[in-house]
Amino acid sequence: MDTVMMIGILFLIAGFILVGVEMVVPGFGVPGISGIVCLMAGIFLTADSIEQGVLITVVVIVALGILMTIIMGFLSQKKFKSPIILDTDVKAGVPIDSSDLTYLLGKEGVAATDLKPAGKGDFEGVELDIFSEGQYIKKGTRIVISKVNQKKLMVKEL
Repeated sequence: MDTVMMIGILFLIAGFILVGVEMVVPGFGVPGISGIVCLMAGIFLTADSIEQGVLITVVVIVALGILMTIIMGFLSQKKFKSPIILDTDVKAGVPIDSSDLTYLLGKEGVAATDLKPAGKGDFEGVELDIFSEGQYIKKGTRIVISKVNQKKLMVKEL
């Protein structure tokens, strides 16, 4: 083996390691790009002909598939923590009953959007989803929460 082939093999090994790191760390960053460049340089330096280069490329692609299968197998086990797999349960919020919103009755605010009849209103710096009582209300109009219908805040113009 000559020096160029040894350097090519070292590039291939470094490329596999860098691509393996990229498979574990989310995103397409420096390890992935560097790994691809190293793999391409390794193929170029180790191949003596075009046919041999194609064969080495096919072997590299198959080896990357096997590497990905092994890494995903390890990450899917509970022993290893993966940065790309969410391991916490997302719980829904506490359900809100219409009686919980009655404290907002009579609260005055400003229409943050046009109400056609739905939109948003600003009540002391808090933006809420609101509904007009059927009529169109322009943005910037002073409004008051007049009733709570199920979980909907109904407003009217002041």
